[in-house]
Amino acid sequence: MDILFENVRVPFTNLLGGEGRGFEIAQARLGPGRLHHCMRLIGTAERAISLMCKRSNERVAFGRKLSEIDIILKEIALSRNEINMCRYLVLAAAQVIDDKGSKAARKELSMCKSTVPLVVQTIVDRAMQVHGAMGLSQDTFLATAANWARWLRFADGPDEVHWRTIGKIELKEQQSSSELYKLGHYPVNMKSIFRRTDDPVTAEVQAKL
Repeated sequence: MDILFENVRVPFTNLLGGEGRGFEIAQARLGPGRLHHCMRLIGTAERAISLMCKRSNERVAFGRKLSEIDIILKEIALSRNEINMCRYLVLAAAQVIDDKGSKAARKELSMCKSTVPLVVQTIVDRAMQVHGAMGLSQDTFLATAANWARWLRFADGPDEVHWRTIGKIELKEQQSSSELYKLGHYPVNMKSIFRRTDDPVTAEVQAKL
């Protein structure tokens, strides 16, 4: 659907935040908006894992319930681990926003936005697999959830943009403030490395090390 505005004038009394600040306002809402996407996705994942557990307790295949099959238990366990990891990632980002503001949480927000949709997409896919063809139908919300998780990997910036942001900030922080970065590699004694005797290392071998 397209909307065409012709000869539209907005009175100054309707201006929000000041003239020329539209882009700034739009950018300011992106941070919390991205986090909100992730919060709703975690709720989606909780619903998916609940359906996965219910289906596995009800469906019988090869003479036993799906919930008695090791690979299904593994899929449930992986999903719970990943949901909790995503939840703590979102919680950490929210804490930085509360303490320092959205701008200071750029890395944490990108970490959430590049991770949570992808993880939830995987969890929903597992739930669909447990449901079989039913998971692809309108009898469950899973097909809709899979589509939603997938397109959220584009909304408010695709994964690649967030990975780039995380990488650049991480490099900068490592170089400026990481004690481990300054420590670097442990010093290596090239004369004794990999040698079990006291034989001297020849110049020829030394050149190859």
